[in-house]
Formats: sequence, structure tokens, C-alpha cells
Amino acid sequence: MRESKWLKMALITISAGFLFVMLVMPLILVAKEALGRGVEFYFKALTDEFAIKALYLTIEATICAVLLNTLFGLASAWLLTKFDFRGKTFLGSLIDLPFAISPVVAGLFFIMLFGRMSPLYPVLQEYDVAIVFAVPGIILATVFVTFPFITRELIPVMESQGRSEEEAAATFGASGWTIFSKITLPNIKWALGYGIILCSARAMGEFGAVVRKFQGIGQCEL
Repeated sequence: MRESKWLKMALITISAGFLFVMLVMPLILVAKEALGRGVEFYFKALTDEFAIKALYLTIEATICAVLLNTLFGLASAWLLTKFDFRGKTFLGSLIDLPFAISPVVAGLFFIMLFGRMSPLYPVLQEYDVAIVFAVPGIILATVFVTFPFITRELIPVMESQGRSEEEAAATFGASGWTIFSKITLPNIKWALGYGIILCSARAMGEFGAVVRKFQGIGQCEL
């Protein structure tokens, strides 16, 4: 009993120390640096032209990412949990791709897909469509890095729910929308809400990168 008590205390101490070093200390240092030049300088930085533009663009990208990923997440989770087909495992692995690669690699992917080296570039130039280093590129990158969150929150819940209720409703002649709105959605609403929160938080976390983009543009213009 004494050994298990000491083991419990050791594990708690190690966990608390790890959380303090990896989470609490960085937050304290960030707050210290942010307020290091005074509160007035802090609020001046918040009202900076580049910061305000970046905030608006971040909100715009977040709204687009949440809307698109909610639609795609529901569709992909429904497909992976309610149907059996070839390539199901491969599709599930593709959904996790943004977790496996760096955002820098994702940015390089979009540059190669829509940039000057892309076969699509002459078409985009002909119609005067800018994607790379423009608002559409930021939205696409935000959608990409936040895509798995909603899907991965929905899949375990929908798998535990099973298919019996939907199949029974379909047997009685219920339409697809009725089955989704009356049976599926009430069972997954909390998981969907949690996935939307995670997606929004991840998208809002790109605010710093957007600020740097605007500052770089401003410096080039100067």
C-alpha cells in the first residue's frame, strides 16, 4: 500500500511538473513579453493596422473553414461509418493527412498546385484569379489544416451509434433528410459541436501567420 501511494505521488508530481514546464511557463513568458513595454504599447499593437486586417482575415478564413469542414466532416464521417466499400481504410488515412505533414509542406503543396510552376497557372492568369499569396490561398490552407477535426470527433460517436436505427427508419420509408435530422443529428450533436470548437480554435491559431503576411506586404510596399 505504501509503495502504491508513493508511486501515485511520483506520477502526480511528474505530470504536474511536465504541465507546468510545457504549458504554464510558456504562457507566463508570453504574457511577460507582451506586457514588457507597458499596457499602452500592448493595446497600441492590438490596434495596429496590420493586426486589425489580419484579425478580420482570420475571422473570415475561420468562418469559411468551419462551414466547409462541417459539411465535409458530416459527409465523410457518414460515408466511413454507414457504408462499406473498397478503399475505406485508405480514405480514412487521407483524412488524417493534415495531422501527419507540416503546414510548411502544405503551403509548398498549394504553391506547386496553383503557383507559377503549375499547369493551372496560365488559366488562372487568363481569368485574373489569384490564389497563392492571396485570400483564397489563406482560406484553402486553413481548410486543409483544420479538416480532420470535425470528422475525427464524429466517427467514434457514429460508429458506436451503429446503423440499426437508420436502417429501421429507411425500412419504414423515411427519406434521407428525415433520417439524418431526426435520428443521426440528435445523437451526434455534442460531438459535432466539440469538433466545430476544435476546428475554430485551430483556425484562429493561424492569426500570427496572417499578421506576419500583412507585415511582410507592408514592408515590401514601403
